[in-house]
Amino acid sequence: IGPNSYIENCITEDNVTLNNVQAHDSKIDSGAKAGPFVHLRPGTHLHSGVKIGDFVEVKNSEVGINTCIAHLTYIGDSDVGKGVNFGCGCVTANYDGIKKYRTTIGDNAFIGCNTNMIAPVTIGDNATTAAGSTITKDVPADSLAVERGQTRIIENWEKNKKRIKKA
Repeated sequence: IGPNSYIENCITEDNVTLNNVQAHDSKIDSGAKAGPFVHLRPGTHLHSGVKIGDFVEVKNSEVGINTCIAHLTYIGDSDVGKGVNFGCGCVTANYDGIKKYRTTIGDNAFIGCNTNMIAPVTIGDNATTAAGSTITKDVPADSLAVERGQTRIIENWEKNKKRIKKA
């Protein structure tokens, strides 16, 4: 357990590495690594071999064996399988303003950078989400989900913007 870590009411097994981690009411299995700047909130269970990188928050979630959540990600109220890889900037959106829902991610799924998963949603085993997708429907196993709007080009934008400022 490295400097600047605060561990409260947690169970940690052997060979755990925590570097600048805040952890509360969580379980961290052998060989798991987290940090720096990681927040493990109550109800989190990191299984063995999990790697959690910079600026990641995990709340009330099971994170399966050998899963990698590299950086800039929020995982809340989720069940994540083994061998899952998260790209940068992913979010499980678990709250609709009234109720919290769970996200389920199957084994060996690949979650592309900047994927938002709007719960309740399930990503199947070996499924992939394309970078920049907002996933609102279940993704079957072995599938690729691409959920983005079309790129819209507004030409002469800078000219119009300058005209508005002068008015």
